[in-house]
Amino acid sequence: MRTLGLDVGTKTIGVAVSDAFGWTAQGVETIKIDEEKQKFGLSRLKELIDQHEISKIVVGLPKNMNGTIGERGEACQRFANLVEEEFSLPVILWDERLSTMAAERLLISADVSRKKRKQVIDKMAAVVILQNYLDSIK
Repeated sequence: MRTLGLDVGTKTIGVAVSDAFGWTAQGVETIKIDEEKQKFGLSRLKELIDQHEISKIVVGLPKNMNGTIGERGEACQRFANLVEEEFSLPVILWDERLSTMAAERLLISADVSRKKRKQVIDKMAAVVILQNYLDSIK
């Protein structure tokens, strides 16, 4: 069974999935959402969960640098609770501090243009979040 990694923003959710052994994370896609209208792409998430035979979900938890949880972190906690209730799968909140910056550095080092970076940054942040989680459980 595989693990799904999610980087939740206000307009998009970056999605990554582990390999069957739980060793590596691969970017899958970016799902457009509308947080204000409470539209979180749950039907697409369900399709991905079924397609990749997901048994666990890791949601990035953006903490402040001092370890406290702010408004964005609280929104991610609410989303994680929603996903856990909706899909009856275990959901792990994972500290994602600096994951977007790490994803940006990876894309820059790969010489990806600014325009293309903007299109894939959330998916890459999901990869960083999921890979960090996978590395921690080895």
